[in-house]
Amino acid sequence: MTSVTHTTPTRRLNTLVIDGRMDADRAVLTPRGELVDGCADTLSRTLEELPEDTGGLDMEMGKVVFMDTAGLQFLKLLGSYGHRHRIPVRTAHWTGQPRRILEIVGLDTADPLQLAEPSQAPEPGSPAASAVALEREEQLDCLREEVRQLRRAIVSRPVVDQARGVLMATHSCTADEAWYILRKASQLSNTKLHTVAATVTAAAGGDGADPPEELRLALRTAIAQRLG
Repeated sequence: MTSVTHTTPTRRLNTLVIDGRMDADRAVLTPRGELVDGCADTLSRTLEELPEDTGGLDMEMGKVVFMDTAGLQFLKLLGSYGHRHRIPVRTAHWTGQPRRILEIVGLDTADPLQLAEPSQAPEPGSPAASAVALEREEQLDCLREEVRQLRRAIVSRPVVDQARGVLMATHSCTADEAWYILRKASQLSNTKLHTVAATVTAAAGGDGADPPEELRLALRTAIAQRLG
């Protein structure tokens, strides 16, 4: 089986690659990258390449690093494929931000193709109920903050993608390496990722002032650590 790489019509540089292999009659697919706009099209093309006698499908999701609402369409397509072909379809090893998105929308992270089942609630008014209510309120506050962070991340994606493209062209590196450089420079210089990306893009176009020395040093260090 072959890998499929997808680039959206707007030529954003975030890609989704799906590696595949057969284990007896089961297909094992490993997506790498981001579940964003166009990911369902990539999955559809991959599913079309599966042998007709495929008896099951396992998706190893541990290498998916980012997911927005397009990831839900990805899951819907998986579920439809399993129902249409009457074969078991499983996803496993969700981690990081994609796992949190599944939790936010109420999906079971162990089996997101099924709705998460609510846990059995304690009797109203009991000490256990009060503790559960407090815990749920704290969890809700955390989820609200993560939703705010996700919205900010979605807004900043275009400039981050442009900066990744600049680094890829300048240093002949991969998209993952460019992403590492941006994040590392952000950490080293204590500068927001969006600001780092905007600075890299502006400098490449000759539109902005020279980056602060601290940020230039952070970028050089990150590049040396990743590509040196």
